[in-house]
Parts: sequence; structure tokens; C-alpha cells
Amino acid sequence: MSDLAPPTVVIAPDSFKGSLAASAVSSAIARGLRRVHPGSEVRACPMADGGEGTLDAVLSRGGTRCTHRVTGAGGRPRTAAYGLIGAGAEVAAGVTAVIEAAEIVGITDPVGMSVPVADRATQGMGELIRVLLDAGIRRFMIALGGSSTNDGGAGMLSALGLECFDDAGSRIAPTPSGLTSLARVDARTLDPRLAQSAITIMSDVNNPLAGTKGATAIFGPQKGVRRDDVAAIDASLARYAELAEQALARRTAANPGAGAAGGLGFALQLIGGTFRSGAEVVADLIGLNAALAGADFAITGEGRSDAQTLLRKAPYVVAERARAAGVPIILLSGAIDTAALPQLAQAYAGCFALPAGPMALADCIANADALLADRAEQIARLWSAARSAQRRD
Repeated sequence: MSDLAPPTVVIAPDSFKGSLAASAVSSAIARGLRRVHPGSEVRACPMADGGEGTLDAVLSRGGTRCTHRVTGAGGRPRTAAYGLIGAGAEVAAGVTAVIEAAEIVGITDPVGMSVPVADRATQGMGELIRVLLDAGIRRFMIALGGSSTNDGGAGMLSALGLECFDDAGSRIAPTPSGLTSLARVDARTLDPRLAQSAITIMSDVNNPLAGTKGATAIFGPQKGVRRDDVAAIDASLARYAELAEQALARRTAANPGAGAAGGLGFALQLIGGTFRSGAEVVADLIGLNAALAGADFAITGEGRSDAQTLLRKAPYVVAERARAAGVPIILLSGAIDTAALPQLAQAYAGCFALPAGPMALADCIANADALLADRAEQIARLWSAARSAQRRD
């Protein structure tokens, strides 16, 4: 095998949630490959699909990381990171701001999660957008995964000037509990600069806002919504959406992605945002197609792969683009649902999980870096053996 030219490999994984960022996954895989081929050309393209890690993936190709103090989901201040990409480091209309909802109202924030979901709101999202509008920004990319909120984006819109009232004409809190008494929505004071802005919404969620496939029914329970409360909260969100749509003369509640991030997708589309696959946006921004050109093979992966992976999550988008480029694509994930293997096998040249034998989940997470390098080493050996066999033929 030593006479083989070292391979050119694209490494484009998503993060392994709860364990490693996508960049760390890429580094571990590269380390394993180079045990076999020290001279390998590794083209690292950390991926994301609109969830946690999207900001890191986008900034891996350049840009400026900034922070700002905003209101978290539970109403307490928190420091949130965001990115600026485009025309240098200067803040101007040609610059694009990259905002990750998980940085502001993330489900991994213990402070926000300590507040009942009925009292959480997306106010901080609107606060940050307004600050950026003040700075001259008119282009936004907003990643919606990993949120803890279920307010239909009412908190964000409230911070941007939308007003919500009850029957008595009093302002209500833009939270799920507050929206139960909503009677009127006034959009006349909504920030007019939003109409001059281009907003790209990044998510891997295609659900509408309300109904059996909506934000509350599908994602509410993991945020703390009790099953017995789903119907009431869903009805409240549907009523809020109806009034907000009337106020802005635009209908978006039934759109794909309206249910993303507890309805942030609805609110952002209501103010003119365009919904796109988060993985597709990230792949374009990091130049995945160019990286795949001329590669010998590619490796992608995520914390756990199952049938949901095929619904255009980051590893599947990588697989599509690799196939289009004629590059064999390998799936290397923390775990793989064996029931989904027949479908996954149609998308990948090979599917590998981290454990070599029985292993507790906690141990697998703790040792993910070493396990990834070990599996990548074996993948490199398989590639070498296959190339050697081809030469003999």
C-alpha cells in the first residue's frame, strides 16, 4: 500500500451533539486517515443544518465573531454570539449577519430552561436584529435549530415593534401564556427597516406552525409542553397567527418551516424571510462543491443517523452533492439505527458507527474523539486495499 498516492479526502460532518463540534469531528477523522496516509490532502468542511453549530460552520470559512447582551428565553440577560460575513470587517449594508437561535433561546441553556415553557419568549432575537439594523445591516441569515421556545416568534416581533393587546386594550406578554388572552395585533409600529432587509431562514424542519404536524404537537413536548396542554397552546398559536397575518396582510402559518423553532419560522416568514434548507445554505457558504471536485472520497456523519437523516439533514445533503460530483461518500456517525440501514445504504458507500463493541452511551460520548480517529483509520485501510486490488486487476 505504500506505493499508492495518498488520497484527497473531503471531511464534511455535522456536529456530534453533546460530544464534539463539527470542526473537532473533522480533526479527529483527519488524524485517523493520516495514520495510514500521512500525506493525505484533507479538505475539512464542517457542516451544519441550521441547528447548533451553524454559526461555527459558517465562520470556519471566514468572518467576524461578535457578541451582544440580549434577553434569554427565560427573561434574564445572556451574552449571545453572532457572525458578520461579507465585505470585510466593517459593518455596512453589504455585510451579512449570521444569527443562531440556539445562542439566544437555546434548549441547552439551563437558565432559560428553568422557566416554564409557557413563560419563555424569543424577545432576544428581536433585540439583536434591531441592534444590527441600527448598525446598518440589511442582510440576515438566521439558523433556527435547538430552540427552547414555543411562542410563535411573538417575542421577537414584539421587540421589533409589533404590539399585542387583550380585550381590554392592555398589552400582553408575548409568551405562550400571554397569547391565551390575545385579542388584537397592531403592526403599524413594526420596524420599517425590515421591509428593506433580506432574511434567509435556515432550518431542517418543514412543519407548519399549527395542527397535528405543527410546532407544539411535534416539538413542544421536548421543550416542556405537557401532552395535556398541546391542544390549548396550539389553538392559541393558531389564533395569534391569524391576527398577525391580518395585521401584516401576509399568510405564512401553513408554509413549510413555519413551525421551526417553536414558530420563529412563521414570524420570520411573516416579515419577509425566505425559508431554505439550512444544510444547503451552509454547503454553499463553505464551498462544499468546490471541495468535492477531484476528491477520491468523502466522509460525513452526525451524532446519530436514522431515517430522519434522509429528510435532507446535513449528512444527506453532503451525500447528494458528493454523488453529483462522482465522489464516493461514507457515513461515519456516533450511532446508526440498524432499522434504517437499508435506506442509508442506498445513499452511502458504507455506513460506520463508533462503538467497536458493547459500550455505554456516556463512554462513547466521552471517547468520541479517539473512536472517530480509529474508525477513520480503518476506512483509510479499506480504501487502500480497494485501490491495490484495482491495480492488480
